[in-house]
Amino acid sequence: MIRKPHEIVERWMELVHERELGKILTLYDQNAILIPTFSDSIQNTPEKIGEYFKKLLCRKNLTLTLHPKTIRTQQLNALLFVVSGIYQWKFNVEDELITYEARFTFVIDITRTSPIIHHHSSQIPRMI
Repeated sequence: MIRKPHEIVERWMELVHERELGKILTLYDQNAILIPTFSDSIQNTPEKIGEYFKKLLCRKNLTLTLHPKTIRTQQLNALLFVVSGIYQWKFNVEDELITYEARFTFVIDITRTSPIIHHHSSQIPRMI
């Protein structure tokens, strides 16, 4: 079992790159809430979280890059952590590779087999 919060986020990213839907879902607690980057609705059941990632993982040329200097970890108590930062999504939209900068927050309980209990991600508005 992974014990360090940043390692859980790194593992989540690896599984996104590998398009391992089933393994991604095992990181989310049964009662987890996902407020996703590319949806206007909250995913609050395992089925909804699965449907969201199923659609996302089908994107052509999907990549996810972490901006390591942006990562912050806050320890709420001995077992509960918040990991925040910025990552970059890339995938094709109508045969054009598009880049999306997004900020994220994971709430992680390191005692759980499925440690992600909350995940919020939102696109960073493009400045003009």
